[in-house]
Amino acid sequence: MQPPIQQAYHPPKGPVRVIHQDGTLLVVDKPTGLLSVPGKAKELSDCLLARVERESPGALLVHRLDMDTSGVMVFAQSKAAQRHLGLQFERRHIEKQYLAEVDGIVREDRGEIALPLIADWPNRPLQKVCFETGKPALTAWEVLERRAQTTVLALYPHTGRSHQLRVHCKEISRPIVGDRFYGGPPAERLMLHAYTLTLRHPEGGAPHTFTAPPPKALDLG
Repeated sequence: MQPPIQQAYHPPKGPVRVIHQDGTLLVVDKPTGLLSVPGKAKELSDCLLARVERESPGALLVHRLDMDTSGVMVFAQSKAAQRHLGLQFERRHIEKQYLAEVDGIVREDRGEIALPLIADWPNRPLQKVCFETGKPALTAWEVLERRAQTTVLALYPHTGRSHQLRVHCKEISRPIVGDRFYGGPPAERLMLHAYTLTLRHPEGGAPHTFTAPPPKALDLG
């Protein structure tokens, strides 16, 4: 497989939409087309982290989303909160729901995809399934809406491997619409959105669910 053609970086303009902010947490709605963290090249310096730091100095990175993926991202407002949240991600205590429009009609109503993943080094940043050296990866899914030629799925990743949802959908012959890396049908954007994220607040441990409204193309009829 040839590595994907890298497109020129033209990040979206405008302020970052804040979903929630307190003395411990900052939760934002990441737009599609914006890097989570800066790239190595100077022209890749504009990213969500840089924009968040300008508005909230001292905000700390906890996790990432792919450049093409939109939706909920949480930042910490202190080192202690960053450690607390980092452990929740590491121990898989965070619950995440994504919305994805995939190619074709999915006949079953729900299921799971358990395929181990590893970096496809000659074709970075692509990932691939490898049963010998791949790390375990599990995604649960359910059908939300069947359309004329596509299906809208709710995706629940139980692990957090790079490109997990994109590769898993491709491997069941249902690539995500707009996925330029893994053969999805062409679209204006990748139809993958981090819809909800549930965590325990670093102060007190109460569960909180944060939601980023989906793009119009993923609105359910």
